[in-house]
Amino acid sequence: MKKKSLVLLLALAMIFTFALSACGGGSGSSEESSDAGEETAVLKVVTEATFAPFESTEDGDDTIIGFDPDMMAAIAEDQGLELEWVNMEFDSLIPALQSDQGDIICAGMNKLAGDRAEKVDFGDTYFESDLMLLVTSDSDLTGIDAVTSDMKLASQIGTTGGDMVQEMQDEGKIAAGVVLNQWTDCYLQLQNGEVQGVIVDKPVGEAYLNNHGDIAKFVGESFGDHEEFAFAVQKGNTELLEKLNAGLANIKANGKYDELVDKWFS
Repeated sequence: MKKKSLVLLLALAMIFTFALSACGGGSGSSEESSDAGEETAVLKVVTEATFAPFESTEDGDDTIIGFDPDMMAAIAEDQGLELEWVNMEFDSLIPALQSDQGDIICAGMNKLAGDRAEKVDFGDTYFESDLMLLVTSDSDLTGIDAVTSDMKLASQIGTTGGDMVQEMQDEGKIAAGVVLNQWTDCYLQLQNGEVQGVIVDKPVGEAYLNNHGDIAKFVGESFGDHEEFAFAVQKGNTELLEKLNAGLANIKANGKYDELVDKWFS
């Protein structure tokens, strides 16, 4: 009887040990599971989707499309990242990173403007731009230098153009700088005759003119400081920034970047 009991106890002990192993017991399995979870973590990309062709939405659809989403998708594929896009107002983008509501900004953001580089870490430049003056097709304005103190100009809040129209107002060069949340609001103000011009990034204005060339036009030459667009991450997130920069370099090297430029800016 004693031998049978001992055999039975040994058998039960072996079954119990096997069951623990099958269920993933032990610190090694737990660490592997944790590492896998970190690799597949979804990164939130925050943007302001009225900045076509960089990012925009189509009527009745909240899906964000444009050069930036396509570029980031290519970078994510190259680096094994998973992205989720979040649309918000432009001046909320940097605060979103600072408050852990986002991981990456990709919104045609000029990394040279103001004190932005003190608040977030920017990656390598992926696009360069200049400012232009957009006016109605029947306007007599010939450029930014022809704007007079009785006129109003519009631009988007938080942008280089938004800062410029505010400065022009403060210096008495225009009657008012109208700073609005979205580019579509700026264009509407121009169409309705509430402002005489819109200060806008050249490729963004060109995208608007592709569909509204009968009612608007560029005048004069580009002006203001040269702009460099870059994605951004939280201060100190070196690991993520290095991955994004490496991905950008790779898609430039393999031709994917040029393919996307042709797609969205031709």
